[in-house]
Amino acid sequence: MMSTYKRATLDEDELLGSTVDEIYPTDMQVSVRRGRGPRCWANQTQLERRLLVLVCVLCFSLFICILTLGLYYRAAHPGLCLSESCVKVASGVLGALDRSVDPCHDFYGFACGGWMRSNPLPEGKSRWNPFSFLWERNMAVMKQQLENISIPGLSEAETKAQWYYQSCMNESKIQELGAQPLLELINQTGGWALTEPWNKSNFQQVLRVVSAQHHTAPFFTVFVSTDPKSSNSNIIQVDQSGLGLPSRDYYLNKTANQKYLDAYLGFLVELGVLLGGSAERSRSIMQEIVNFETELANITVPQEQRRDDELLYHKIQAQELQTLAPAVDWLPFLRDVLAPVELNKTEPVVVYAKEYLPKVSHLINSTDKSILNNYMIMKVVQKMVSVLDQRFQDARQSFFEVMYGTKKSCTPRWKLCVGDTDSALGFALGAMFVKATFAESSKTIAEDMVSQIKQAFEESVQSVSWMDPDTKKAAKEKADAIYNMIGYPKFIMESKELDKVFHEFEVVSDQYFRNVMQYYNFSARVTADQLRKAPNREQWSMTPATVNAYYTPTKNNMVFPAGILQAPFYSSAWPQAINFGGMGVVMGHELTHAFDDQGREYDKDGNLRSWWKNASVEAFKKQTQCMVEQYSNYSINHEPLNGKHTLGENIADNGGLKAAYEAYESWIQKNGEEPLLPAIGMTNRQLFFVGFAQVWCSVRTPESAHEGVMTDSHSPSRFRVIGTVSNSRQFSEVFSCPAGSPMNPHRKCELW
Repeated sequence: MMSTYKRATLDEDELLGSTVDEIYPTDMQVSVRRGRGPRCWANQTQLERRLLVLVCVLCFSLFICILTLGLYYRAAHPGLCLSESCVKVASGVLGALDRSVDPCHDFYGFACGGWMRSNPLPEGKSRWNPFSFLWERNMAVMKQQLENISIPGLSEAETKAQWYYQSCMNESKIQELGAQPLLELINQTGGWALTEPWNKSNFQQVLRVVSAQHHTAPFFTVFVSTDPKSSNSNIIQVDQSGLGLPSRDYYLNKTANQKYLDAYLGFLVELGVLLGGSAERSRSIMQEIVNFETELANITVPQEQRRDDELLYHKIQAQELQTLAPAVDWLPFLRDVLAPVELNKTEPVVVYAKEYLPKVSHLINSTDKSILNNYMIMKVVQKMVSVLDQRFQDARQSFFEVMYGTKKSCTPRWKLCVGDTDSALGFALGAMFVKATFAESSKTIAEDMVSQIKQAFEESVQSVSWMDPDTKKAAKEKADAIYNMIGYPKFIMESKELDKVFHEFEVVSDQYFRNVMQYYNFSARVTADQLRKAPNREQWSMTPATVNAYYTPTKNNMVFPAGILQAPFYSSAWPQAINFGGMGVVMGHELTHAFDDQGREYDKDGNLRSWWKNASVEAFKKQTQCMVEQYSNYSINHEPLNGKHTLGENIADNGGLKAAYEAYESWIQKNGEEPLLPAIGMTNRQLFFVGFAQVWCSVRTPESAHEGVMTDSHSPSRFRVIGTVSNSRQFSEVFSCPAGSPMNPHRKCELW
């Protein structure tokens, strides 16, 4: 049932606006006889008098019943919200619903069925959801700012963002240059076997150039970040790298993925031809590259086996890398990648791929140097495809049609250019975005909501039965210490500070390829510069316009960019039920990451250490195993999910929903019941869960869904909803779901 109450026959407004006389007028004729006037009481027979008294008693009783029902209804349901914003949001909620679906059988279908019918995939998209819609809207705002050259008082950095965008939009110049900028880059790097005889012993030099100058990571990745076991210092970190295709499974499970491998090979061959190679030569070289990547995939450790940071962490000296992976000249490599910082052989390094590095070293030593060189150059080529002329864009689009099921589209170039500008100068562009859209009051509102959700989460932690008192106390201290960053970093609103950040980033308005290369060099210098500095707790890893949020274990902080602090996640004009169900659950999700299977390993100061008692650790693992099994039993297009790979996100989804709901209950206790939305016929508690589910309404191609199962640490949208609500006792109570129904199973996985 959608609601536990029944409406009175009369609308409440009608009832309260009526008098007894209006309902039963004084001139009502109980008995009318044609040709005669009204009869007085004295002239009535005894039977008529009794009937008249009975009618009066019944009328009075009916009036009392209606009045009592009206008063009860008003007490339990304090009216309707009929403001313009409430009517609009009610219309949106109604349009997304599918009332033919039983919410206790399939809550995702109930909450999102209408949305999915009315939202076919846009051209060129492999998936579409409220996140996508909001990002499109944010991009339109950024486009307007980037194209408005008459904005007064722009900072130097903001002007660079406009120039960068202009260079990307200068298609005539890009078409005129064609592949020439990339060909020159390849020649400067040492050339390759595609277009000329090649027999060089320059592996070490090429590896350093493509890694340091071209921002690629052919065999492994090197970066500078906070030392997980010493969160007040930065350190060099080394890990396994990615592959050309999104997951190792594409290479290793050829039965299920042959069409993707064929499309990938075809894409590489076409790139080779566009860069001057013959079709035959290009196919031969690219097949060798795919074969080599398959060997790399075979030694790459699957992500689900890399969830325990304590086991992955290995701190060594730089000179020990030479023993671990002797195929690489490590000190010259690190000095080039992290120039101009000076390094010596005792420099501390954290390795996350202790098993992988010896294997990749052996693979490098046992592979023909020509294949290694072609592979490294191809990594550069793939990175630069989006910067080249339309022929390269068409080749990539043809590959995406197979890889992600996207239909060929005429996506405006400005969208690509806005996105790329956000990637390169996102904080300069973010300053423009914030000034155009973000209300400062939103920060205060968001801070208050986070505080309420944090309090609800802490109360939930104290009530769990499987955790010992000492660990509970430490968990509360960690939750209290979480630092919130909301909207945007402060420095972007100070022109001098913003200009200082981008001072060394040279941008010209008509050289797109050059600007991109300048960005890679600038980014590398910024990264290297962090090595000798203490981590900045207020440093952001997302730009202000981003429609997302994140939690950082080593900093114990949560970040909520301005880009997500708006409809459909939050609006000050909406009922709090929807705000807590949308943005509130997002906040609870990020907060819960501090206590998921990875985040829980870090203490309140962001240090990776054992701060739980052993009994609570074992109990935690037992509780989470329930979720691993639950989500592994779900499948999409007959493909089972990997509950171990998605465990952290599933924990965050479940904990976030519970914390947000309890925070909403607390809000009601302080502020009273809020008016209902019109026409929906739901209580506000039911609306909370609908608001949560409708954030995750989504459509995507089968190919994109397949890629998500293999690579995404989040469960598919459908299971983020039904997996979470089926574990929620509050959901089952609110919707009166029978025990044993699909959304109210007897076995519930409960953690926080």
